[in-house]
Amino acid sequence: MRFDDVILGRRSIRGYKPDPVPRALIEEILALAMRAPSSMNTQPWNFTVVSGEPLNRIRAGNTERMLAGVPQSREFRTGPAFAGPHRERQIGVAKQLFAAMGIAREDAERRQDWVLRGFRQFDAPVCVIVTYDRVLDGSDDTPFDCGAVTNALVNAAWSRGLGAVINSQGIMQSPVVREHAGIADDQVIMKSIALGWPDESFPANAVVSERKSVKDAAVFVGFDE
Repeated sequence: MRFDDVILGRRSIRGYKPDPVPRALIEEILALAMRAPSSMNTQPWNFTVVSGEPLNRIRAGNTERMLAGVPQSREFRTGPAFAGPHRERQIGVAKQLFAAMGIAREDAERRQDWVLRGFRQFDAPVCVIVTYDRVLDGSDDTPFDCGAVTNALVNAAWSRGLGAVINSQGIMQSPVVREHAGIADDQVIMKSIALGWPDESFPANAVVSERKSVKDAAVFVGFDE
């Protein structure tokens, strides 16, 4: 694909075929993603790629703990709830997704199942867990760098025909993730990425989230009008 085709065509995939993803292809995607820039070439990121039975145990553990009301234990710091235009955009994409899936506002059962899909890694055949070196905890550059490599990863996956969605729900029950993925204590769990072959029959996969305009996002200084 051309670069523009990847950037403009990529969308978050929340429904996957069960077909396995070859390890060699994942390694190729990671190698591409790790060309992302990082502060002074520190490359703070690491990846734990989980599939098969270990991933099923993470899905089950996440779901059981959330349904039991166990408080989330996300390791990377979280801020306050979104408000203002950020909350409006969050609600906007939720409305798009629920409309695509035919989930009515009063349908509590299907709405809950939709939420639980995130804790199940959207039933994708692969989960990539992004971590960073604990010695860098508190660095402002580190999350910026991890964001850059994650962006590169989902775009590299799309260029190879794979779908992905960046997901916080899948790592909110961190003890479950640590246990079944075997993540070392010197790593901080930051994000997870569901990865697999897109199921084109899954309605939410057709949703293209809206973007604000360049006019709304950018200020140009020192340019001729």
